[in-house]
Amino acid sequence: MTAVSVPTSTKFDLGPARALLCRECGNETPLAPEYACLECFGPLEVAYDFGKIRREDIEAGPRSIWRYRGLLPVPSTVEQHPNTDPGGTRLVEAHNLAKALGVRKIWVKDDTGNPTHSFKDRVVGVALAAARELGFKVLACPSTGNLANAVAAAAARAGWKSVVLVPSNLERAKILMSAVYEGDLIAVDGNYDDVNRLAQELAAENEDWAFVNVNVRPYYAEGSKTLGYEVAEQLGWRLPDQIVVPIASGSQLTKVDKAFRELGQLDLVEATPYKVFGAQATGCSPISAAFKAGHDVIRPVRPDTIARSLAIGAPADGPYVLDAVRRTNGAIDDVTDEEVVEGIKLLARTEGIFAETAGGVTVATAKKLFESGQLDPDAETVLLITGDGLKTLDALGDTIGPRATVPPSAEAVIKALGSPR
Repeated sequence: MTAVSVPTSTKFDLGPARALLCRECGNETPLAPEYACLECFGPLEVAYDFGKIRREDIEAGPRSIWRYRGLLPVPSTVEQHPNTDPGGTRLVEAHNLAKALGVRKIWVKDDTGNPTHSFKDRVVGVALAAARELGFKVLACPSTGNLANAVAAAAARAGWKSVVLVPSNLERAKILMSAVYEGDLIAVDGNYDDVNRLAQELAAENEDWAFVNVNVRPYYAEGSKTLGYEVAEQLGWRLPDQIVVPIASGSQLTKVDKAFRELGQLDLVEATPYKVFGAQATGCSPISAAFKAGHDVIRPVRPDTIARSLAIGAPADGPYVLDAVRRTNGAIDDVTDEEVVEGIKLLARTEGIFAETAGGVTVATAKKLFESGQLDPDAETVLLITGDGLKTLDALGDTIGPRATVPPSAEAVIKALGSPR
């Protein structure tokens, strides 16, 4: 179908955002709280008319995602409204991890430093800003945990009501981290896909509820671009050779790729080639399975993995993940729960970074891809660590703990260490 242009919306102040563009047929629709194309029911994403964007203007901005507001669908006044100011997290040169894996250079983008300790603060920050401009009054979401934390916190900070839906078997730490903000937290008997279907029903019935990853999803998803922007800026305004991204819905991977392409198109970085790699847990790996089989269609699965933050059996952005990975000559692989735990422990003991299970998936998959030769050991590699290990302590079970329990004497300690006094 031929793309149809529409006049730029003048109703909303959403920065450089021009319209919503269908990712399937190319039809454009005015900026609005919409997420599906009226022509073909394909998913919508934000299209832009960027002005002149300069490095020095970005560098003069706040140490948060709002330094990139000229690249995001947010009002020009976004910083004037109470928000959690996410972003600005560290990029760690992981010498010890690189040595352990036998590769030249690894960087770890450590997003555990966000306000609720995951990258979800980024996407929720953008979603809240857009939802306010679009006239919503309640911030809501279906979530596997991290998004629930971020929505509850952001709503509390903004003075909004929140409605958060989570699977009832969610990790207790993530339930507590949502409940403490005293919004409306509802546990649902079912998996994430069941919760997501319920959210879509509620979004249709409650017009003033902004379900961040449903009816304002096009704006929400753009928040993930800030991970790509930050990586490039922290590398000295250049793109890495290869990057490994954990996959749940797949939106994060596609938006990091979009960020890299935008930076090149705007001459903020040299548009050098890069490869994007995806990481899934074997117990919920529909995109990895499709990639390995050479398929374009994602076959939904019922999740069965300790990596619950990635446990989306019907990933909405799956086909677009395949497109991005194949276009950049990357790959997608998956790892077992046992490998996930080993990945968490490997990152912790080499770099002092405690990642949640999604981070264990990223590290373990990177290890597997290096060993298979799909990741180049001589290329500069970035790993995205998107959540804090304190959220998923149960996943470690009895695999770690004290080396010994001893009486309070130096002799007993030395004996337990197995070293001569």
